[in-house]
Amino acid sequence: MQTNDYAQWFRGSTPYISAHRGKTFVVLLGGGALEHPNLTNIVHDLALLHVLGVRLVLVHGARQQLDNVLTDSSFNKDQRITDLDGMTTVTSVIGQIKTKLEALFSTGLPNTPLHGVDIPVVSGNYITARPIGIVDGVDHHFTGKVRRIDAQRITNSLDTGALVLQSPIGYSPSGQAFNLNAAELACEIATHLHADKLIVFDELAHISHDNERVSTLTPTELERQLDEYSATSQASLHALARAVRAGIAKGHLVSFLDDGALLEELFTASGVGTQILEQEHKPIRRAELDDVAAIVEVIRPLEESGQLVRRSRDRLEQEIDHFLVAELDDVVVGCCAVYPFGDQAELACIAVHENYRRHDNSPAPGVPGIGDSLLAAAEQAALTTDAQRLFVLTTQTRDWFLERGFSDGSIDGLPDQKQSLYNLQRNSKVLTKALAP
Repeated sequence: MQTNDYAQWFRGSTPYISAHRGKTFVVLLGGGALEHPNLTNIVHDLALLHVLGVRLVLVHGARQQLDNVLTDSSFNKDQRITDLDGMTTVTSVIGQIKTKLEALFSTGLPNTPLHGVDIPVVSGNYITARPIGIVDGVDHHFTGKVRRIDAQRITNSLDTGALVLQSPIGYSPSGQAFNLNAAELACEIATHLHADKLIVFDELAHISHDNERVSTLTPTELERQLDEYSATSQASLHALARAVRAGIAKGHLVSFLDDGALLEELFTASGVGTQILEQEHKPIRRAELDDVAAIVEVIRPLEESGQLVRRSRDRLEQEIDHFLVAELDDVVVGCCAVYPFGDQAELACIAVHENYRRHDNSPAPGVPGIGDSLLAAAEQAALTTDAQRLFVLTTQTRDWFLERGFSDGSIDGLPDQKQSLYNLQRNSKVLTKALAP
């Protein structure tokens, strides 16, 4: 039976749906995104995240809208200087944007994705601000910076099931409103909430190198490239770098120009944007009992096709200490097992989840696939047992192992215990590889 692309994608997204449920995402929608025709689709995708149990704080900008009406604004280091009259305009424009977003999240007509979906959108005076003051001899008047964030009240609102909508406005203890930088505000909110992700929508689809998408960068690597982009993009990218350095697990850059970019970034292994991590992700680790269900899901299709010997759940639980697992975005996507036999060790049950094999077979230049990473980790695990050779029994993947340094062996070369268990009906090929410390 031929599986259609939609069904395959939906099944592949299941681990991510589970992983994202209950997590807190801070999302930045800049002024450019708010003017683009794709805004309605972005709102629908955010609504889907909300329905799937993601706790959302949406921070919107207003730079483009303010540029259109405050044509005589002065700037200092790309920071708008907001005088008294300008501040009146700022509050008016931001009020219109806020109303527009609330209306989009309230559109429940029968022919819309939000039909029958109730998404409470709440806002409040969560942000205490202070004036920037005089910088380089220039008085910035009512342009401000974040002084304090009432993270507890935001959390309380999220606990009620609401989506929190935050405008780039803050208030002083005396009640004075200040114009804030939306990217800086999103970074501060994410940090104070200890959010799981900061997601930034920008004109940039992703960071590129030699016309190739870079899927993952560290904050330091990102900051080295900031000068290549526009001032607006620089602010967004700098916010991502700052947030990750401050402890946010992951930042994501996605394009507001591309319909569905947010869903592809969050619910597929390869993504479409660029994610920012404090350090390069090392996905291979020792398996734990809690991983047994995920391992079963990975190996089941291969057992059904005859590529792997069937293993009961009880056996997996008993042998879990021999297993390694590969993770992407906290989802187990691959596994293998290493069994010591004196000066030899067996590599067994090496498998990559069917939804991630394309990613494994088409890694980015210089980056090993999931299967290669598992093999490398298995070789290191075998070395810790003082094994000098690694052997594997396979019926359908001989070429894959030959391409990775294995050579054909014989049953007679197997450890005595393994020879006695050899299944003549499966007629597995024996391959071996010398281990180098």
